[in-house]
Order: sequence, then structure tokens, then C-alpha cells
Amino acid sequence: MPTLSNHIKKMAYELGFMYCGISASKRLEEDERHLEAWLNKGYHGMMSYMANHFDMRVDPGKLVPGAKSVITVLMNYFPVEKQPEGLPKISKYAYGNDYHELIREKLNQLLFRIRELAGDVQGRGFVDSAPVLERAWARESGLGWMGKNGNLINKTSGSFFFIATLITDLELDYDAPFARDYCGTCTRCIDACPTGAILPDGTVAGDKCISYFTIELKSQLIPEEQQGKFDNWMFGCDTCQDVCPWNRFSQPATEPGFSAIPGLFSMAAEDWEQLGEDAFRKMFRHSPLKRAKYAGVLRNLHFIAPRD
Repeated sequence: MPTLSNHIKKMAYELGFMYCGISASKRLEEDERHLEAWLNKGYHGMMSYMANHFDMRVDPGKLVPGAKSVITVLMNYFPVEKQPEGLPKISKYAYGNDYHELIREKLNQLLFRIRELAGDVQGRGFVDSAPVLERAWARESGLGWMGKNGNLINKTSGSFFFIATLITDLELDYDAPFARDYCGTCTRCIDACPTGAILPDGTVAGDKCISYFTIELKSQLIPEEQQGKFDNWMFGCDTCQDVCPWNRFSQPATEPGFSAIPGLFSMAAEDWEQLGEDAFRKMFRHSPLKRAKYAGVLRNLHFIAPRD
């Protein structure tokens, strides 16, 4: 007979998730040590939220009292069509609608369906908006390993995935953790990183990453020493994923919400300049680009293509 865990995975696939794995809830002691060391070295830069709620990040029981299982799902966002060459570059995850909104709704549906099967289940879904170590839980539930570029890599589908978790008090069957690291001696991501943010030991210095500078950094000024290093990235950066050999297995996403916003692929630097605040808000009201705001997009644009 199919187990409840198998039913949950089947429901996740029906909702559009490409992978689903389940791990027992526990304190992530090894990840706790790594995170503490990473924070102590200041690699989080101005992302002060990374140091907040430390206990919650490493112990799901602090987020959901009585937690017994962590259900992790992956949703593919690899685009059908890529941005044309020569335009200010945007990370692929931001081509379409904001993944937070889309995936949160699907997680709510999954929890509703689980309750229909199992009764009064306590649980909470998280989509990159709470202190949860999503990549660690994906590894613990057998979905892949953490590459040298800091991304979760799935052996058959690469790394262009959004990761979400559903923590519940339901006892389930658990998948074996992904124990191997298939990066081997490859250093393509380290060698290709425009700002040298990926260190030789595979640690990602977040405060040197282009995504950090173009999305997370709220200062009016990007450090001058980074001038000329951004390789035309205006919002985010995909370089370390684009060069990863495992992404030759990436397949185009089927979720319509991740299709490129109409007009995005025709926007040159002058189009962004002329867009204006109101038009930006209207065009990108459901887009991840709204996080940087129009002023942030212009700051990034002027940094990668300085005006006379």
C-alpha cells in the first residue's frame, strides 16, 4: 500500500514541484558550526538578518513546536528563453513573477491536502523568507549536494531550482541524506566568479557576490574597487551556475508564472533609464526586481555602465 509519505510526494508533483524529499526534524549541528564560522568572518556583509534568530535557523522545532518532519520541495525555474546578449543582465530567477508568492500558495495547498489525508496536522511552509537552512534540508532529504558555489546541485537536473520547506508535526518515512559531493576537483565556478566571491575551499563570501551588491546592498554606493568586475550584471548573477557542468542537464521550466515578463527581453540601458518610477512599479509589481526598487536598479545600471 502507498505510504502517507508517498502520497505527499505525489501531491507535491501534482502541484508542479519537480522534486520532493523528507527528512526527520533535528538540530543541524554541523551546519550550525559552519554558519557560525561564516558569520564570524563577516561574509554576510550588510545582511544583518542572517545573524538573527540563529537557533531557529538550525533547529526547526523552534519554528514549529513538536516538529517531526521537514518536507523539502524543489521547483525548476530554468527559462525556456534566455535574455538576449548585450542587454543589462538579469538573473534567470527574476525573469518572471516573484517565486515567493507563487510557491507560498502551492505550499499552502500542499498542507491543506495533507490535512485532508492525515487530519489535524500542525505545519508551516517557508519560502526563502524565514530563518530556515533550505539547502541543508534539501541535502538531508536526499535531493542533492551543496556545490562549491553554495548552490544545491541535483545530479540529474542541475541547480536552477527554488527550494521551499514545509515543517510539520507529522511523523513520516524519511529519505536518506545525500552523502556524496560530485563537484570533485572541478573549479569552474571558482575560476569564473567575476568578483572572486567563491573562495578556494568552496566558501562563498556573500559580501563579495554580485547578487549581494545588486540586490541586498541598500547603500547608495557600490564599493569603487568592484568597478569593471560585474560583467554587465544589473540584477543578480548566474555566472557560477552558467559554467557548472551539472547544469547541462537543466530542462526548461513548465510553470507559466516563471515566463519572462512581457517586454523584459527588449530593454536596453536607455529603456531602463527612461522607464520612470511609476512605470517600473506597474511593470514589475509581481517581479523579484521590485526588491531592488527603481532607484536600486538605476544605481546598478550606472555602476556597470557609468555615464559621462
